[in-house]
Amino acid sequence: MTQQLIRMESFASVQEAQAGITKLFARAKDKGKFVRVMRNQEPLGVLIPNNIWESLIEDMEALSSPSYLKAIASSRKSKRSYSSDVVKEMLGI
Repeated sequence: MTQQLIRMESFASVQEAQAGITKLFARAKDKGKFVRVMRNQEPLGVLIPNNIWESLIEDMEALSSPSYLKAIASSRKSKRSYSSDVVKEMLGI
């Protein structure tokens, strides 16, 4: 996920959700956001488009992998660094 989660949030009332949940999901997917459903300024829950949900699940699975966490820890200990140009070249960007 390339954006900060806080920028991915939008809000809808319970009435909006009840009147057109399909429209809320479509709007959220188009804007790359999730929707926090509110009632009287109190959050009730969150509607998450499937593409964002799958990305979150993938991230959580990676973070639960001992080998992935070990590789991150090893990289953080390493004194080796790369310029942004070198990283872009490595990634083919």
